[in-house]
Amino acid sequence: MTRTKEPAGRKVVFRNKKAFHDYFIEDRVEAGLVLLGTEVKSLREGRVSLKDAYATIENGEAHILHMHISEWPQAAGFNHEPERRRKLLLHARQIRRLGIQIHQKGYTLVALSVYFNEKNRAKIELGLARGKQKFDKRETIREREEKREIDRQRRR
Repeated sequence: MTRTKEPAGRKVVFRNKKAFHDYFIEDRVEAGLVLLGTEVKSLREGRVSLKDAYATIENGEAHILHMHISEWPQAAGFNHEPERRRKLLLHARQIRRLGIQIHQKGYTLVALSVYFNEKNRAKIELGLARGKQKFDKRETIREREEKREIDRQRRR
């Protein structure tokens, strides 16, 4: 897996590296997030985890589940629930297309990264993913190590 340079103006808050280990990422989709004020403040400080986060599509709406945004310490009694269900902002045709692929083809929408775009809007990158089996994970590790060895040979 090669490192890609981030587009100008994108400030990545959190990247879910485990998703690339556990899934084959077939397609990527950018979605907006409906957040509360305290959630945005916690997000700017990097107090977020996408470890087990995934998206669902129900009744023509997309939601992200198990996305943990820590409480904002200065909010006193007006804080948010850390793992609440958050609505995703997608076009209707994107929701329909993703819904069909999730329900018919057995894919999962996995959260890959959370970032702020050039307009300072919170966005989430979702990946249309197919799960890896144990032998697939071993094969990925083997390929990565072979590539490293070739790069070492080339440098010498």
